[in-house]
Amino acid sequence: MPLSTSKIVVPIDFSSESPHAIQNAVRIAGDASKLHLVHVLLPLDSVSPGVLLGDISDESRREKVTEKLTQLADEHGASEATVAVQLGTPGLEIADYARDHGADLIIVPSHGYHGFKRMFLGSVAERVIRHAECSVLVLRRADAE
Repeated sequence: MPLSTSKIVVPIDFSSESPHAIQNAVRIAGDASKLHLVHVLLPLDSVSPGVLLGDISDESRREKVTEKLTQLADEHGASEATVAVQLGTPGLEIADYARDHGADLIIVPSHGYHGFKRMFLGSVAERVIRHAECSVLVLRRADAE
């Protein structure tokens, strides 16, 4: 059942939960053109070997990831979605992107990490919830019982 939303941001990390998030977002929006699929790259460290040798840059990474994000959107019924690749801290960049683009909703896939894994990796979903100025829907893992 489509909701009355004009823009939905869907963070994509290319995990096994990403297709699930895209499919749910298409179903909720009722129109893939309302979706903004966003991936956030951590900036390269200036002393990384690839940077020092000149083989890798943030721009080359952004171009490659944009291609992959477009392909993922096409494969899961969201070829009309806007795709964007940002640089920075994932939770903050997602919330900022949603604000800057006037999003009504952010749909975040959940990995369901617990214990030490969650403590050390942090939770992008939690950071998005804390910083977003619009509603946030955290999806249950596709394999959750």
